[in-house]
Amino acid sequence: MQVLFEDEGDLKVGTELSSTPSSCQVELPGGRRAKIKLSHVLLRFERPAGTQLLQQAEQQASEVDLDFLWQCAPQEEFGFEQLARDYFGHEPVAVEAATILLRLYSSPVYFHRKGKGRFRPAPPEILRAALAALARRREQDEQRALFVGELLAGRLPEAIRSQGAALLLRPDRNSPPFKAVEQAAHELKTTALRLLLERGAIASAYAWHLESFLARCFARGTGFVPAPADPAPHDPALILAPVQAFSIDESSTTEIDDAFSVSPGPDGRIRVGIHIAAPATAIARDDPLDVQARARMSTVYAPGLKITMLPPAWIAAFSLDQDRIVPALSLYLDVNPGPDMKIESCTTRLERIRIAANLRHDELEHLATESALQAQAAELPFSAELSTLWRLANALLMQREAVRGRPELAGRVDYSFELRGQAEQASVIIRPRLRDAPLDRIVAELMIFANAHWGRWLAQLGLAGVYRSQGGGRVRMSTAPAPHEGLGVDHYAWSSSPLRRYVDLVNQRQLLAAVRGQAPAYLRNDAQLFAIVSGFDAAYGAYGDFQQVMERYWCLRWLEQNAVRRLRATVLKGDLLRLDGLPLLVRVPGLPVLARGRCVELDILGWDLLDLSVDARLHRLLDASVEEAPDEGEAALDPERFAGAIQTVAADPTVAQDRADGQGAAGA
Repeated sequence: MQVLFEDEGDLKVGTELSSTPSSCQVELPGGRRAKIKLSHVLLRFERPAGTQLLQQAEQQASEVDLDFLWQCAPQEEFGFEQLARDYFGHEPVAVEAATILLRLYSSPVYFHRKGKGRFRPAPPEILRAALAALARRREQDEQRALFVGELLAGRLPEAIRSQGAALLLRPDRNSPPFKAVEQAAHELKTTALRLLLERGAIASAYAWHLESFLARCFARGTGFVPAPADPAPHDPALILAPVQAFSIDESSTTEIDDAFSVSPGPDGRIRVGIHIAAPATAIARDDPLDVQARARMSTVYAPGLKITMLPPAWIAAFSLDQDRIVPALSLYLDVNPGPDMKIESCTTRLERIRIAANLRHDELEHLATESALQAQAAELPFSAELSTLWRLANALLMQREAVRGRPELAGRVDYSFELRGQAEQASVIIRPRLRDAPLDRIVAELMIFANAHWGRWLAQLGLAGVYRSQGGGRVRMSTAPAPHEGLGVDHYAWSSSPLRRYVDLVNQRQLLAAVRGQAPAYLRNDAQLFAIVSGFDAAYGAYGDFQQVMERYWCLRWLEQNAVRRLRATVLKGDLLRLDGLPLLVRVPGLPVLARGRCVELDILGWDLLDLSVDARLHRLLDASVEEAPDEGEAALDPERFAGAIQTVAADPTVAQDRADGQGAAGA
């Protein structure tokens, strides 16, 4: 006796050898024996042989019209043998019964399974919807196949071209274009991203890096929508301070947050003013503009790109630009002019100040040397004031180093990027500069002091604030004050860049409330304040990652533009090296074990602008006994030390990019 049975969703045949009330043992066509439950047996027959029955039934089943079979079927639940009887008009033989069973099994859209060999026809409305879905799927499969063929042939279908990077950034994984790109990439043994780049759906690696960042962080665009109202005129009731203030920034800086003044103080002391732009005087908590600024959390900086936290009109209204009178939150230090420049008192005021000048690092760094500052050189603008600030900055640095128990790291280097031209077609100039140059030290030390003093003041007053702390090597932000071990201060609250960072704007609101004697904008248990800390950390981290990506991209473009094929590098750790004169780290697999600081020459074999990798190999070791490994700052500032290792010398570096200030020492 032959049996037709169901096994794990498939229909199989075999010869029945023995049986019990609940099961039977069968021999399958290949000779293997199996024990099956009687409840799984659908049909018993003697002829034809099992394999022949399946072959004949499959052939006949393909000829059965499904629509006609659905119309012949009872509207209620039925067994397959019953339907076979109605369909053929007589008691079905084994092949006929199996034919109908196979057709029912293969047509779940038309017939729903209800049990052992039992089915029910799909209701008309459900059948129509299912058939329409099948038709759409067939059409999509045809589209996908067409798209795949085009991509494999080196062409770009318009449906894929029109989506561009959005196909990967905001993917509809069930759409024919997405499936086609994935399938074609798999067949070509590449990635979907590289395939779209090669076919021109994504304009360039630069476009991908930029668009992927904007999709993550600015999905609604970089514009301010709805457009905020223009800022109102500044409050004329604010007292105009009797000082001539000046700022120290790069020429490319457009958001000038801080300025300084030096004037005679009481009892022969010197009064040093630290003046911070005061947008919080006009941007109240939860105003429409405040909501937009909170969504951004910070200005975004990258080479050739800046997305501001505040609209241009508001930046222009409060930026401490030359020849303007603007509101400022001022911290006045009464300083004993003795050798240790002791600060004897501090006073915070809200006032208007006159900005006499905007001094620029790149224009003055060759003049503002330590010796020129000490001698109050005549060619240096505000030489007397800068000399006083230089002495004070050195005294503040010594105090912090005493608390830290170690000196600040010397020779740290910042790199600025200038792009000449538009977007990815621009040529790039990379310029190194010592981070602890005299003008940098002045700005950094006075900003650190202001942020530390105001953080301590908020804590003493019991007012909420956003603090930045460091302990055990970990930097974190919170609403609870804690020491910043890296800076050597007991409190630290970012307050010096309210045009660029939202936490500074928040802290300025609290400081203004303290100065005015008003209720603070935020209480200590304010849920929004906790959300700001979390949101700022996330946004600031994402913006920083993007800046690093774009800086690395432009380093590789610099190698490309200057046809660099050999370059000196310095070992940092293991196979990790820093290319001299560039903020670019590379790994050289197979590098022999070398001491940190050892100088080598590398052959630059190639680079990838998409994954930002560099393929390099060791060319030769530089003789450590003859040519010592340069200090990071020394190597960066003396191009002659490394230009000989570059096959084509780069163009002269010029203007630095706009950079956030007040973060000078220890990565504050």
